Amino acid sequence: MNSLVIRGREPVIVDTGSPTDRDGWRANVSSVVDLDGVRWIFLSHDDRDHSGNLLAALEACPNATLLTTWFSVGRMFEEWATPLDRCRFVNDGNVLDIGDRRVVAIRPPVFDNPTSRALFDEKTGVLWSVDTFASPVATPMADAADHEGEVFREGQLLGSRLVAAWHPWLDEAKYCAHVQKVQDLPIEVIAGCHTPAIRGQMIDVAFDYLRQLPAIEPWTEFTQAYLESWMEAMAPA
Repeated sequence: MNSLVIRGREPVIVDTGSPTDRDGWRANVSSVVDLDGVRWIFLSHDDRDHSGNLLAALEACPNATLLTTWFSVGRMFEEWATPLDRCRFVNDGNVLDIGDRRVVAIRPPVFDNPTSRALFDEKTGVLWSVDTFASPVATPMADAADHEGEVFREGQLLGSRLVAAWHPWLDEAKYCAHVQKVQDLPIEVIAGCHTPAIRGQMIDVAFDYLRQLPAIEPWTEFTQAYLESWMEAMAPA
């Protein structure tokens, strides 16, 4: 699970990680940016692996404004009251000037939460893709180029089907038009919560895998029989 920091004139923390690693997450963020100097916290959506340290981040970054949506605030209210006086609503297509660059909120092609918005940094060409391009990895990996070709393909198709269980019902033309709209951005690097960084020619390859979603079969979920076999295998001799 990854987060992103934009170190510009007005630094931005993008997503706030999981509460299971709160201390480690804060240590990682503070190692690359002065928390007192953070001006913005962009929350892509309210799932706990993205919003889990939000209140802690707002407390640690007293000068930061939260970039979120009305729907996210409402959904999080079941657990906490987000301080509205520190919020700014940023919807799909909204552009924000953060001093030395502009960032654009975008609906990602694939998502598992209705509040999801990606973020594109116009200065560096970095796209925070949220859960799009999610891919399982066997070991820690910073760059998708370390994937073998078929492993990358299988991981991309698996991750997309897990994140977008609704893919069999897609209107292929409408969906692919949105994929193309996002791909047309001048992307230099894709950074996502559940993927190594995707660069160079692999960016086009990854988008091509996204286009296959309407036509491929859904992922087959594990059944109770699998669970029982796992429990049996883990039982003491």
